[in-house]
Amino acid sequence: MNSTSAASRSPGRLPAEVTSFVGRSAELDELSALVARARLVTVTGPGGVGKSRLALRAAARLAAGFPDGAHLAELAPVQDPLLLGHAVLEALRLTDHTARPPLDVLVEQLADREALLVLDGCEHLVDACAELADALLRAALLRAAPGLRVLATSRQSLRAAGEHLLPLAPLPYLAADGDGADPEAMLLFADRAAAVRPGFRLEPRNRAGVALLCRRLDGIPLALELAAGRLRALSVEQLAARLDDRFRLLTGGERTAPARHRTLRTAIGWSHELCTMQERLLWARLSVFAGGFDLDAAEYVCAGQGLDQDDLCELVDSLVDKSVLERLDGEGSVRFRMLDTLREYGAHWLRAGGDDRRLLRRHRDWYLGVATWGEVEWFGPRQAETAERTRLAHPNLRAALEFSLAEPGEEQLALVLAGTLWYFWVGTGHLGEGRHWLDRALALAPEPTDARAKALWVTGYLATLQGDLDRARPALEECRRQALETGDDRALAYAVHRQGCAALIGDDPARAAELFEEALWHYDTLGELNSNVLMAMFELALTRLFQGDEERGRAGIERLRETCEEHGEQWAYGYCLYAMAFARRQAGDLRLARSFARESMRLNHLFRDLLGIVLAMDLLALLATEGPDADLHEARVLQGAAHRLWRAVGTPFFGSRSFNGPHLECERRARDGLPDDAYAAAFRLGSRLDLDAAVRRALDGGPSDPPPDGGDTDRPGPPLDPARPYSPVRA
Repeated sequence: MNSTSAASRSPGRLPAEVTSFVGRSAELDELSALVARARLVTVTGPGGVGKSRLALRAAARLAAGFPDGAHLAELAPVQDPLLLGHAVLEALRLTDHTARPPLDVLVEQLADREALLVLDGCEHLVDACAELADALLRAALLRAAPGLRVLATSRQSLRAAGEHLLPLAPLPYLAADGDGADPEAMLLFADRAAAVRPGFRLEPRNRAGVALLCRRLDGIPLALELAAGRLRALSVEQLAARLDDRFRLLTGGERTAPARHRTLRTAIGWSHELCTMQERLLWARLSVFAGGFDLDAAEYVCAGQGLDQDDLCELVDSLVDKSVLERLDGEGSVRFRMLDTLREYGAHWLRAGGDDRRLLRRHRDWYLGVATWGEVEWFGPRQAETAERTRLAHPNLRAALEFSLAEPGEEQLALVLAGTLWYFWVGTGHLGEGRHWLDRALALAPEPTDARAKALWVTGYLATLQGDLDRARPALEECRRQALETGDDRALAYAVHRQGCAALIGDDPARAAELFEEALWHYDTLGELNSNVLMAMFELALTRLFQGDEERGRAGIERLRETCEEHGEQWAYGYCLYAMAFARRQAGDLRLARSFARESMRLNHLFRDLLGIVLAMDLLALLATEGPDADLHEARVLQGAAHRLWRAVGTPFFGSRSFNGPHLECERRARDGLPDDAYAAAFRLGSRLDLDAAVRRALDGGPSDPPPDGGDTDRPGPPLDPARPYSPVRA
């Protein structure tokens, strides 16, 4: 199989390699035409027939016709139907901090968009996918905005209203009468053979052997690719003869071709038997991975009991050569993934050998280590790398959590893993999914352990950020009570800290300040210093500013700034910059206030932290109403953009008077200074900007390019650079 860049497997992006896939031109034209006129199209067919590649080729062809883009959600690693909405949100790079069901968020975000959503691999989530597609498309019709299209791939239809089916058959392997062209199955085999043996092409001396291979394999693309991989060691004629013998053995000498499902299984089985014993063993063990993995993970999980760790690299290379594994090349790293059909085959042998629970436990242990190391590295200059590494591990982290929750006796480790991942849930906008795992783990493990205490304060933290104080307060109070009873001073510090957050959002700044001071005292006594501690410093300083205590507020900000710069901390520093901007505006220094607010937005955008982004945007909107270069129109545009973001955070921050102050003041000034029609038009323009476009506009201080027709625009420009070096802004 062709290797592909890791970037092409990022959430929502269409893999680049599908555009070079051989054949299927008629089906591609038919599918493209179907998607153009139907709102829901499902490509159906057996495993290995090429459903995903055809759908992705069609999406790549049609993407330019969808102003809001084409987006891919790979669903094979998602086993829990309740996580479908979270997976699609992630694929679309949509972040929502509220406690609303993901389906409601998707309906709101997508119903008025002109976009193509590709749901790849729906067969194990058919009912949930049907419900999702139906809800999205019904909402689009109700809003008279039928620009949304859903393209699904599945081994069976979704049976959703308005669904159009494109059954996909294997490639034709017999030449058409009177047509001298080679059939598509032979062309695909030749293309894959050339990747194995450079210079290979169809010619008179090998054409009969290739034709026999394609006929024996029923034109199934995956079977053809696996067979082509054997050409490193065999000629076409040898390959055809051995495969012919293999089929006669399995079918009792029948002259008719076996059923297609048996054909694929036979082809995979033959490829499996041609592997060495160690390669077969590794194939089975690698089936525990969901999505991609790197060599380090493979070595830890799969080595031992028959597989020497020193041999793993060579064995993985061999499975890539045999098309069992796909290599994903990224910048400075190499990852691997296994096609779902091959993964299912390997999992069958793993279960048959009775080794599946041991391997799943080792897999869980590795990803618990990934989470633990990520929590450590989150405090320091490698936060962006940690966020990306955890994002890549996300499908496997889900699998590890699912195993721990399903396996009797592993509930405490489920609590540990879900709690340790707080930095990922909070720092990269996965609050809803974090709550999903934490709630399940807490329900299964009610005993008062250290792991439960941590899971409780993390739950309280996530619920507070979602505005769900009815859940946050009892979770934090239980954590505090348990900590006092068990002498867990660390859990006590975190519980008190997060109780302060709940008080601040609940408009009780005096009580919040008391709790933040108590938490910081506990942290100092324990010698605790990490991003949570820095956020407590930020929250106390901001509370002082809200109370009008500018001197102590600025002193706290300066201490926080120095600590962030000393340790290279970026996430908390993004919030520190917001507080710095808030304080500089209070002092009348509008230039520095704008500079700090923009840098705060840039850093928070790096982590997709919606709260940090929208706080900075609202402050920039207010700053746009002040000074000699005040621009009330631009201020109102930014308010419109902020309004859209606030809906994904909690409008605005759950009604907090303190956090809502800049928003209300800006709104008053713009209303007083703009005609009613201009006031409404500017807000409408801003509310149509997507996240990246809104951030770009705020960072640029205005629109980069006017719309070509002079009207509104909500189309995103070039992507913001997430790799820009960390460079603290200083006064």
